Amino acid sequence: MADMLDKNSQSPKTLDASTLHAAADWWTRLRDPNGAAETVEQWLAWTEAGDQHLEAFERVNDIGNRFGALDEVSRRQLIAEFARPAPAVASPRRWLPLAAAASTVLVLLGGYLTWSLLGVHTTQQIYVNEVAKNRDITLSDGSTVALGGASTMTTRFSKNERQVELAAGEAFFEVTHNAQRPFVVTAGDLDIHDVGTAFDVRRTGRQVTIAVTEGRVQIYRRHAAAGAKAASGDMVEAVAGQRVSYDPLKLAMNISSVTPEQATGWRNDRLEFINEPLDVVVANINRYSAQPLHIADASLQPLTFTGTVNTDAIDHWLNALPQVFPLKVSKQPRQVVLSKAEPH
Repeated sequence: MADMLDKNSQSPKTLDASTLHAAADWWTRLRDPNGAAETVEQWLAWTEAGDQHLEAFERVNDIGNRFGALDEVSRRQLIAEFARPAPAVASPRRWLPLAAAASTVLVLLGGYLTWSLLGVHTTQQIYVNEVAKNRDITLSDGSTVALGGASTMTTRFSKNERQVELAAGEAFFEVTHNAQRPFVVTAGDLDIHDVGTAFDVRRTGRQVTIAVTEGRVQIYRRHAAAGAKAASGDMVEAVAGQRVSYDPLKLAMNISSVTPEQATGWRNDRLEFINEPLDVVVANINRYSAQPLHIADASLQPLTFTGTVNTDAIDHWLNALPQVFPLKVSKQPRQVVLSKAEPH
C-alpha cells in the first residue's frame, strides 16, 4: 500500500490536484453500470481538452487498479491514513503532492465503495400491466416473474440483496436462489423470503395470499421482520402445496392446502378462489373485466366464495351468481352492480 502512494505521490509535480480530481471523477463515472450512454464520448472530449488530462486519467486508473487489489484490512488502513491531519512539521511544498494524491484516492474511495464495496448501488425497475394483460418477465438475476393483469411491481436490486414490491395484483415467481443475496417480496404488511422457491403472491388491498408450488418460503409480518425476534404468529414457513392467507383485520396468517393448478390457474385464464370474501373475489375479477364490477351493499362483501371464474367468460359467472348468493346483478353501461336481492 505504501508503494502505491509513493509511486503516485510524485505525479503532482507535473499534474495539478484539480486535474487529478477530475480524472478520478471520470474513473468512477465510467464504471457506473447505470451511467448515461454519452459518458464515454464526454470522457473522450475531456481527455482531448488538455495536454495532461489523459496522463492524469492513466495515473488515477493505476491507483484504482491497485486499490481494487487490496484486501479489506489494507483498504481500512488506507482510509485511516488519509483521514489523519497533515503533520504539523511538514512544509507546504512537501505536503502539496500528498494532498493531491489524497484528494484523488478519496474520490476513488467514494466511487468504489459506493457501487462496489458497500453494495449500496441499487438498480430499480417498475413494471405495470394493463387490465386483462399478463406478461412474463426475466429479471437481471435470472429469476422469472409472470405478472398478472392490472398488476404493479417494483424491483430494487443491489449487490447484496434483491427486493421486489408487489403494489397491486398478482405475480408468480421462479427464483434463482442465492443465499448471499436474499430475494424478498413485499406485499402489503408481509415480507416473503425465498428459500429456493417457486411461489405465487396475490395482493388485494392489504389482503395477501401466497401459494407455494416448489421449495419453501418464510413469511413475516413487516413489524416482526424488522425486530430482533418475531412473536408467535408473526412468522410462518410454507412449503410446496401450501397456501397462506393474510387478513390485516384479523392479524393472522392461515395455512391451507393448494394444488399447483389452483395456484397458477390465472396464467391459463382461470381465477381460482378458495373460501374467499366476495369483495376480494370481485376485486380480482376486475383485473380482467372490461366492465368493472361494483358491490353496492356492504353486507354482501364478507360472503365467501369457492370456485373458478374463467376470465374469458365472466358474464357466465355473473349470470349464475344469483343462484349462489342472495343478490341481483344489474348490468349498466359502464359497470356491473351487485346489490342485495329484495325479499320476495
